[in-house]
Amino acid sequence: FYCLTTEELSMTEFQEKLRQQHEESLHRELEALLSTADHADAQSSRKDFQGFQKLFHRFLQVKGPSVEWSKINRPPEQSVQPYEKIKAKGLPADISTCLSKLAVVKLNGGLGTSMGCKGPKSLISVRNENTFLDLTVQQIEHLNKTFNTDVPLVLMNSFNTDDDTKKILQKYKHHRVNIHTFNQSRYPRINKESLLPIAKNMAVNGENAEAWYPPGHGDIYSSFSNSGLLDKLITEGKEYIFVSNIDNLGATVDLFILHHLMSQPADKRCEFIMEVTDKTRADVKGGTLIQYDDHLRLLEIAQVPKAHVDEFKSVTKFKIFNTNNLWISLPAIRRLQDKNALDMEIIVNPKTLKGGLNVIQLETAVGAAIKSFSNAMGVNVPRSRFLPVKTSSDLLLVMSNLYSLDAGSLTMSKRREFPTTPHVKLGSSFTKVQEFLSRFDNIPDMLELDHLTVSGDVTFGKNVSLKGTVIIIANHGDRIDIPAGAMLENKIVSGNLRILDH
Repeated sequence: FYCLTTEELSMTEFQEKLRQQHEESLHRELEALLSTADHADAQSSRKDFQGFQKLFHRFLQVKGPSVEWSKINRPPEQSVQPYEKIKAKGLPADISTCLSKLAVVKLNGGLGTSMGCKGPKSLISVRNENTFLDLTVQQIEHLNKTFNTDVPLVLMNSFNTDDDTKKILQKYKHHRVNIHTFNQSRYPRINKESLLPIAKNMAVNGENAEAWYPPGHGDIYSSFSNSGLLDKLITEGKEYIFVSNIDNLGATVDLFILHHLMSQPADKRCEFIMEVTDKTRADVKGGTLIQYDDHLRLLEIAQVPKAHVDEFKSVTKFKIFNTNNLWISLPAIRRLQDKNALDMEIIVNPKTLKGGLNVIQLETAVGAAIKSFSNAMGVNVPRSRFLPVKTSSDLLLVMSNLYSLDAGSLTMSKRREFPTTPHVKLGSSFTKVQEFLSRFDNIPDMLELDHLTVSGDVTFGKNVSLKGTVIIIANHGDRIDIPAGAMLENKIVSGNLRILDH
């Protein structure tokens, strides 16, 4: 056995005292902040702060990467099933009984700032004037009408998106879908040096606008529970939630996966399914499923020791990544919440604010809880279930004729010869949605496109058609106008091409 030296002991004691000091200082600061809130706000904020203090306590305990690289194994065959195998089971005659036990949860906490839009990202128009939220409501309404059922839609908002989203929800009053909302927590950003909150009071605007953040989607378990919605859905007989990002247009309710969950024997009930899909070069940063200490576990790039980042990104060792489409048992969430047994790795997200102040955000990921659930598994789904719109390059794809829209669902056009999505890279002149839209008279025909790169000041006339590999580069100070009706197949266009009205 091993004895600590006096020096090591005093070092450990010192660190322990320092930890206690940090926690006490944080507690004092949070109490001072709460004293500036009105009664109603103080109650919900106190719950948020308790969650934050737990996270902060764990953040101080954990040093270094949260995984030992040598312990990482590929998940065993049976723990990640191919979708085809699950689909082969077929569907029961009474699929509506399965649906009556389901609720759909969309993660709706994000803003559209990275695409140059104000307000919630879910309110950006993505297809025929329909927003992400419109398409989601249409999908679920179609499901409820087709199977004469009542699948509710639950939106997890953040303090950034709640007001704007609630205003918009009025317009769905006459749709056949019950919509519930709850708010994820509001956590304080902390100064990287002092580890104390930078907020002066509980306001979320003015000088305090940058002082708060929604703490990642791993917060869903506690905020769902705190809101009372978890218990309400369980009382209504719901057994599973299907959780996904609202900007993933491929995340529709899959009846085969739902049936698979419902058809498990009671003692072998699968409490968590993570949909994964095969990695391509574009997905090297996506989290992956691993086997670790006899559990399935989500490994995110933020947890990988620097020396192994290239290995993590390789498509050969880690072949799949997490789509963040998750099927989770409601009674299991209740049980784990009651026991305080949900253990999610902390993601430390450093930010530099406008004035140059360095802060950190402590976050968790919803999929990281997989290791706490019984009989958890992955299902390797087709790429079509992962269609996120994070950038204007993604937006171009979903607005184009590559996809057909039916009852709120986008599917790859039957007229495309091969099922892979073209690789599109649009330069910085296309980053903001408004500017992006102003550069296209209409969206080009992309049915036969493999690869598109556009850089610089480029505009597209009406009815342009792009095929194969097309690269268009306008050098600094030059402008390229692709004329109406142009057909570019395996072409590189560079230099200056101005088309002026006569």
